[in-house]
Amino acid sequence: MKSGTTLRFGDVTFDPARRAVFRGPRQVHLSPRAYRLLELLLERRPRALAKDEILEAVWPSTFVTEGSLSALVKDLRKALGEDARAPAYIRTVFGHGYAFEGVVHEVAERVPSALSHRLLWGGTELTLAEGANVLGREPPAGVWICHPSVSREHARIDVSGERAELEDLGSKNGTWRGGTRIAARVVLTDGDELRVGAVRLTYRGPVVRYSGDTRTYD
Repeated sequence: MKSGTTLRFGDVTFDPARRAVFRGPRQVHLSPRAYRLLELLLERRPRALAKDEILEAVWPSTFVTEGSLSALVKDLRKALGEDARAPAYIRTVFGHGYAFEGVVHEVAERVPSALSHRLLWGGTELTLAEGANVLGREPPAGVWICHPSVSREHARIDVSGERAELEDLGSKNGTWRGGTRIAARVVLTDGDELRVGAVRLTYRGPVVRYSGDTRTYD
């Protein structure tokens, strides 16, 4: 992978620029060695890495036993929410070592709007770019919200300068602002409470007054 490229697999986001890992909107707390192990497996995917190679990369110039590596793999699997009996990401190569498997998406770098438009999801901020921002369950949606109630391409927020407009894209479970399911494009106001499927979001943007704007139109 390119240095600094954000990766997504399942409900996990690996953000090397911030040295952070998230499951959905919440950050996963990894030890420095667990983070390095995940980073290494992602960098070398899908190649299977020998235990000696991993030990040297994660514990450089330090003597540790294979038991330490086994314990670290167990901790990492738990943090990623996978079952060691049926792992989705970290595959044990018996008699050799470990490999990363599973579909990984590279997240294209997005240029944020010159004015601050963003969505708050739990403890995570989702930055909106100038132009179209598709909210969806999986890539290639630009604003990725991994939740089973969210459609692949659920809704879109169009940003133009100070203005942000929300539109549902024919989603199964609907898009809501406040307590109202939207049926047409709506203009967003700073602090609006939104819901896509079962996921609750808060829109934060420039505080703008639109004279005579009903905020709902064809």
